[in-house]
Amino acid sequence: MIIVDKALEKRHQEGNPVRVAMVGAGYMGRGIALQIITATVGMELVAISNRTLSEAGRAYREAGVDAVKTVETVAQLEEAINQGQCAITDDALLLCRAEGIDAVIEVTGTIEFGARVALEAIEHGKHVILMNAELDATLGPILKVYADHAGVIITNADGDQPGVIMNLYRFVKAIGCRPVLAGNMKGLHDPYRTPETQRGYAAKYHQKPRMVTSFADGSKISMEMAVVANATGFKVGQRGMYGPHCAHVNDTVTLFPMDQLLGGGLVDYVVGAEPAPGVFVLGYNEHPIQQRYMRYYKMGDGPLYVFYTPYHLCHLEVPLTVARAVLFDDATATPLAGPVCEVVTVAKRDLKAGEMLDGIGGFTCYGVLENSEIRQVENLLPMGLSEGCYLKRDIPKDQVITCADVTLPEGRLCDKLWAEQNAYFALSEAVAVMA
Repeated sequence: MIIVDKALEKRHQEGNPVRVAMVGAGYMGRGIALQIITATVGMELVAISNRTLSEAGRAYREAGVDAVKTVETVAQLEEAINQGQCAITDDALLLCRAEGIDAVIEVTGTIEFGARVALEAIEHGKHVILMNAELDATLGPILKVYADHAGVIITNADGDQPGVIMNLYRFVKAIGCRPVLAGNMKGLHDPYRTPETQRGYAAKYHQKPRMVTSFADGSKISMEMAVVANATGFKVGQRGMYGPHCAHVNDTVTLFPMDQLLGGGLVDYVVGAEPAPGVFVLGYNEHPIQQRYMRYYKMGDGPLYVFYTPYHLCHLEVPLTVARAVLFDDATATPLAGPVCEVVTVAKRDLKAGEMLDGIGGFTCYGVLENSEIRQVENLLPMGLSEGCYLKRDIPKDQVITCADVTLPEGRLCDKLWAEQNAYFALSEAVAVMA
């Protein structure tokens, strides 16, 4: 926030606001629209796309903007932007192609459609901000390659757990501690939850049952921590992470194997810890004089120290990510290179040959985090590609599903990009070895 707020104020004073478009006008998208329109100086939300056009209009209306223009072509959208009119459309690719837009926020939570939007925006020189851990965890590394070639930023967002974790990670490094664990916090973990069991909770909080199912069954946190793993190089200590229970996040200094922490670092999570719903980073510092200062600061005896943020304010912080990307070429959370960890698919119940997997937050499977090299050796099916796959054989409950166990849908962009990602980074690793 420091520096970013002043830079946005300067853009406002110069009459040159950062111009943003958003794809997706669901619960989170409407919150982002509200934040940009009512609280973010120096930034304008010039257009929203949603497959149900009325929901795009609703996002503007709830933020106090009643006059919007429906557009069907790039020319119409560019005209609206030039005239200072807010635009809505059901064609997301218009937002990616139009002049006068600095960044596109992708808030759909989809993988196939989200990948298409991200590629189109990158091709047309726009920064891409993902409120879409599912896409990032599955295809983030290859999308980063495309973004680098185009000279734009692709990044996960402040406010969502990966962004908040990475902000904290950078802070811990900046004060001279060595980050050794990047952690998330959960109130509940039950891999067998379904959209039916979560229906009441979803209604209470105005969310979709599949979305809150992905929270409860562990798929979402696995996706989030894959994003963090790819941004830090940290791995998992075991398939699915350790996920211990504890009363307070300060207890985490004793909960993870020290040899793994110091041997390259871990991504993981805790269940039931206060202060929820926060994130944490374990930092290591064995300098005796620094340890004396840390005791004085009530941080404990060391050499492990717990740093935590007690909240993640999803939609409130997204505009800060946009500003960092557009004004400073600074990504909040983006892959270092190829996949470090990937989310693999596990049967939620006994499954029969011929059944179709219904993907993230569904009835048939849940996702767990695994180190990428193991995923490759065992040919495990990425959770992000599971939706629409048909099983070739029976799969018992809690068994990991392989690529050989399924028939993929034909003609998907996400499958093409995933194959490209595997080939690209296998080649990159071979070149690195030869060098």
